[in-house]
Amino acid sequence: MFALDYIEIFKNFPPELAVFFISMIPVAELRVSIPLGLAVYKLDVLTTLFWAVLGDIIPMIFILYLIDPVSKLLMKHFKIFNKFFNWLFARTRIKFEGKYAKYGSIALVLFVAIPLPITGSWTGALAAFLFQIPRHRAAPLIMLGIIIAGIIVSFITLTTLEIFN
Repeated sequence: MFALDYIEIFKNFPPELAVFFISMIPVAELRVSIPLGLAVYKLDVLTTLFWAVLGDIIPMIFILYLIDPVSKLLMKHFKIFNKFFNWLFARTRIKFEGKYAKYGSIALVLFVAIPLPITGSWTGALAAFLFQIPRHRAAPLIMLGIIIAGIIVSFITLTTLEIFN
C-alpha cells in the first residue's frame, strides 16, 4: 500500500478528484491525499481539506452500514465465519469494553483523529462495529475524527513545506 505511486495512478484525474479518490484508499486516506494535494497538486488548503475529508467519509459510511449485514450473512451460511466472528466479538468486547466505557465517545474520535497508520475512518468504522456503537452515533464521531485528522495533517504538511521552502 505504501509503495503505490499515487501520482502516476491518478495522473489523468483533475487534482481535486485525485485527492478525493486517494482519501478513499485504506491506510493512505488523509495521510497521503492532503500532502499530495498541497505539495504536488498545489491546491489551496481549504480545497484540499474539503476533498480529502469527503473522500475519507464515503468509505466509512459504506463500512458502517454494510459490515453488519455482510457479517450476519457470512455467519448464517458459513460455519467458519460464524465461529470466527463469535470469537472476534467476544475477544474484542472482553479486551476493550472497559476502556471504551471509561473514555466513551471521545475514544472513537481520538482514535480516528490520530493520523497514524492503522488509525483512521476505515479502522474507526470497524471498531464501532466491533464495540457495537450504534451507526447513528458512530458516524458523526468518526466524521469529527476525520476532520480533526485532516486539520492536523494539513498543519503538519504546511509547516513542513514552509520549513523546506
